[in-house]
Amino acid sequence: MGNWWRTKACSWGSKGLLAAVLATGVLQLPAVTSAAEGTSPDQIRVGLFLDLGSTYKSTTPVVTLSSGQSWSAGLSASSGASALVSFGANEMAKFSVDGFRVKVLATSDAKTAEDAYKKLNATADKPVIFAASTGTGTVYQVYTGMYASQQAAKDAATRTAKTAAGQLNGQTPVVTGGNHLSAGAYASEAEAAAAAQQIQAAGVDAFVAVQPGGAGGSYAVWVGEAADASGLAAVRSAVSTKLTAATLSEVDASQPALIIRSDAGSSPGSSAAVKHIEVSGNDAKGWINSSGDQIKVSERSGRTYRGSMEISMVNGQLALVNELPFEQYLYAVVGGEVPSSWPEESLKAQAVAARSYASFQIGSSEKFKVADVVDTTLSQAYNGISSEAPSVIGAVDATQGEVLMQNGKVVEAVFSSNSGGATADPTEVWNSGGDAFATVDSKEDVAAQNGAKAWYHVLLSNGITGYVREDNVKELGTATAAGLAKVTVTTKSTNVRPLPLIQSNVEPAAQMNPGDTAVVLEKVKESGTYDWVRGPYTSAELVSTLKGKTSTAAPSTISTLEVTKRGPSGRAIQIKANGQILDVKYPDMFRSALNGLPSTLFDIVPTGSYTVLSANGTTTKVSGASDTSVISASGTSSIAGKGTIVMNGDSKARRIEAGEAFFFVGRGNGHGLGLSQWGAKGMADAGYGYQDILKHYYQNVTIVKE
Repeated sequence: MGNWWRTKACSWGSKGLLAAVLATGVLQLPAVTSAAEGTSPDQIRVGLFLDLGSTYKSTTPVVTLSSGQSWSAGLSASSGASALVSFGANEMAKFSVDGFRVKVLATSDAKTAEDAYKKLNATADKPVIFAASTGTGTVYQVYTGMYASQQAAKDAATRTAKTAAGQLNGQTPVVTGGNHLSAGAYASEAEAAAAAQQIQAAGVDAFVAVQPGGAGGSYAVWVGEAADASGLAAVRSAVSTKLTAATLSEVDASQPALIIRSDAGSSPGSSAAVKHIEVSGNDAKGWINSSGDQIKVSERSGRTYRGSMEISMVNGQLALVNELPFEQYLYAVVGGEVPSSWPEESLKAQAVAARSYASFQIGSSEKFKVADVVDTTLSQAYNGISSEAPSVIGAVDATQGEVLMQNGKVVEAVFSSNSGGATADPTEVWNSGGDAFATVDSKEDVAAQNGAKAWYHVLLSNGITGYVREDNVKELGTATAAGLAKVTVTTKSTNVRPLPLIQSNVEPAAQMNPGDTAVVLEKVKESGTYDWVRGPYTSAELVSTLKGKTSTAAPSTISTLEVTKRGPSGRAIQIKANGQILDVKYPDMFRSALNGLPSTLFDIVPTGSYTVLSANGTTTKVSGASDTSVISASGTSSIAGKGTIVMNGDSKARRIEAGEAFFFVGRGNGHGLGLSQWGAKGMADAGYGYQDILKHYYQNVTIVKE
């Protein structure tokens, strides 16, 4: 890779450092009322599961919650949330929302239910098994869903009928929904459960529902779960036939409630059932509190979170939002974004940047509807209390309330892992960002290479090329006529990797044994967050990954691919395929459009061609698919393009292949805008304070404490 990123970056370095020296101290301002004006909000809402279409999608039909202390479930209202269902310490319970599902079958045979569960769980229609007591036994009810619409559920009913055909025993999967009838109110949960059991014994689905009211809630028995009004009328008719004395009334869907059911798990009968709470009612919001202020979410990698949980329905799917104190949120974010072992000043810089970013979202964004942010790097990495550490908590507390401001507003202080030696200009990322961002030198990013192994890019005797890590290599002290060193390996069956890193899910290109000889084409650092290599990607792979990401369809076959324009930091802002501009929406989109590249600070290296610079300054592209004329002391001869070893002015060599594919060789990880986390670490190691670090990476800003 050339030196363009170094020469582009150096002219901005002194500007950023001068700003850091001049802007010391923290500006004290009076308390104000808006996050956009400089306050840190008291609470923040973090989306763990949400379906917002193309904006954000992370879904699950059921969440499994628990706590190390006693905890409860209630319903959120303007007057607060009261506990309606209580749980003991370490007691587990499942939660879902009362929407469209498919009731696949009901059976008294646990093995039949388990077999159906296994078959369905292997498909997109994820199952749940409810256990309903009839007084004389248990009926296992297998459902799938949630589904965003009644039609989607109808389509699923057709699919599940085929998937579980062997277990249906004459039954037909039916669509269910959130329309219910009430069979009366009861003084306690036990009385309601006994009444529901009697109705269930008559072959009618019945459940206990609890709503706010009285001491501990108001209980009722609900009957049926129809998808629409006609379905509810059919339920009423069926119940009236079987239970002639029953008095039924339609449940008001505008009144929120919790339906209490029993979940049999994936293997009914072999383990104790747990409570399964369905949040029911238009715009209903279930509210989960723990006396110990910590709640575990099994479906989020078993993570435990501070604060409370809200469960609601958004776009027909379960939405799970973690609401917690704002500063405590930062304990997990800072620890999730950077290692807790990093220098204190870099942790403080990360804390202020993270606080500023989150404050901006709360004050200015409605992107995530029911949440301020989400728990992934689409916002900030938030992994709950497992990411907390004393050093991180100390850094957050030491900077409490401090945010970056410009022109009286909080800066959306975006950041990335490693800027590759120079931060990005807004024009290189999203074509926006304001004058708080500019390209500045970030030479400390190289700290990410500390301790990284070197890899030898080698050519084997059979023509295969790949990479071998330095601790497996022995240099032989001999070289080819062109001066390329020769090596062997020290261990039997040493893997020759396609790229200079270990990828457990990628087969090695070849293997070497001691005594085997290979030619060294170049020596590189392990591909990581600073230096990296990706590819080679074939034309077909690139055409596939570009699909839908350019305004104009990319060529059906890509024979040439080149960066034709770069921004102030050297990042690619225009790329042409076969001479056609790949017109992505914004430059940073090249990362996803080209198969998930770490950054846009890269060169493109074709595998099947090379360019020759002649004495008169003209360039000629030579393809590996054709022969090449070579002039030597003995005259002119023709050699096959495929297999030719070419060397550049830096004595780095590569083998030319017959077919064209493309390597991407780059630096940095992330969009590169704003603070570079590795650069901040390097600056802290060099003795800079967190204010200096922030003023280097963000321009024309002040650090404000509420």
